[in-house]
Amino acid sequence: MNESFSLLLKPVSFDCNLRCRYCFYLPKEELFGSGAHRMDRETLEAVTRSYLSLPMATHTFGWQGGEPTLAGVEFFREAIQLQRRYAATGEVANALQTNGTLLDDSWGEFLHDNRFLVGISIDGPAELHDRFRIRADGGGSHADVMRGLGILKHHGVDFNALTLVSSANQDHPEMIYRYLKELGIAFHQYIECVEFTRAGTLQPFAVTPGKWGEFLCRIFDEWYPADTRTVSIRLFDSIVSRLATGIPTACPMGGNCCNYLVVEHDGGVYPCDFHVRPELRLGNIRETGFRELRERPEYRRWGEIKNPHSEKCSACRWLPLCMGDCPKNRTAGGSALCEGWQLFYSHTIERFERLVSEVTRSKKAPGRNDPCPCGSGRKYKRCCGAGR
Repeated sequence: MNESFSLLLKPVSFDCNLRCRYCFYLPKEELFGSGAHRMDRETLEAVTRSYLSLPMATHTFGWQGGEPTLAGVEFFREAIQLQRRYAATGEVANALQTNGTLLDDSWGEFLHDNRFLVGISIDGPAELHDRFRIRADGGGSHADVMRGLGILKHHGVDFNALTLVSSANQDHPEMIYRYLKELGIAFHQYIECVEFTRAGTLQPFAVTPGKWGEFLCRIFDEWYPADTRTVSIRLFDSIVSRLATGIPTACPMGGNCCNYLVVEHDGGVYPCDFHVRPELRLGNIRETGFRELRERPEYRRWGEIKNPHSEKCSACRWLPLCMGDCPKNRTAGGSALCEGWQLFYSHTIERFERLVSEVTRSKKAPGRNDPCPCGSGRKYKRCCGAGR
């Protein structure tokens, strides 16, 4: 188990001003009840004190929701003050995943001044984005997201775009890629929407398994000829890192699921935000520190589920890259996206290997403040060297 790990914090739990049709976290109302959910100062301080007491090169606080900006700028100012109080060694990094609709100049100033890395959710042009990413009144959110994006640009905030690939946009990879480039976005994340019904079938909004591989192939073909040094795609960066160094930078490509911990608004700690369930609750940070929580047998057993334990996977050429896919995407027969992953890797591996050859020509290991050798344009410490 990696001794370094990140935190994913849910300061407002599942609370959100949008009602995205595919959101996997809104149903957490069944667990946490109705009404507003807010992390109090006691919990915030306990999280910060315990995490920063652990020796690591970089302590990464990832703020998600729901919509974490509902906690308000003052909550995050207090978070920064506590980080400064308890920071002892290493660097402290903050990342915020937002729908962007509540951002204003006060947010822009704060995020810039405190060097937050912001992920803003954009599923493509309005006609694609607004199919599922809707407000509580049923209207589309695209215009509000574009206003929030303008805030980030105006204040010089470091940001990337997160695009969820679902049945709404799976047929339009080139349109989405070019649209993000037209918006001046150089850092892309394409995430598969895979959610199952209680009967074990894919939800109607989920990406079609065959379409996932095709989507990635078409994105790669659009990106590879001219953009490998100007556009960073998180999955592609992780593949280059895995081939070049043996260390992936994207969670699903790892061999163990003990990469981070989730802290809910009430201090409850869970192993993964896709699996915030009562039976997987490890404890409460106000009562038990992270060091002890990570030593618990149930957490270590959780990490081991990443091993696909499948003869089919063991015999697959792509296992070192896929690692059986994220467990959330699996059914009894393996990953629902298995054929798509095989198509993608078969289509791209030779070109990825050429990229790796270019990356490894220089024998000098990059410093943390040097440009990342994968060509993303970020500093090494914020790209393939994150958490190392």
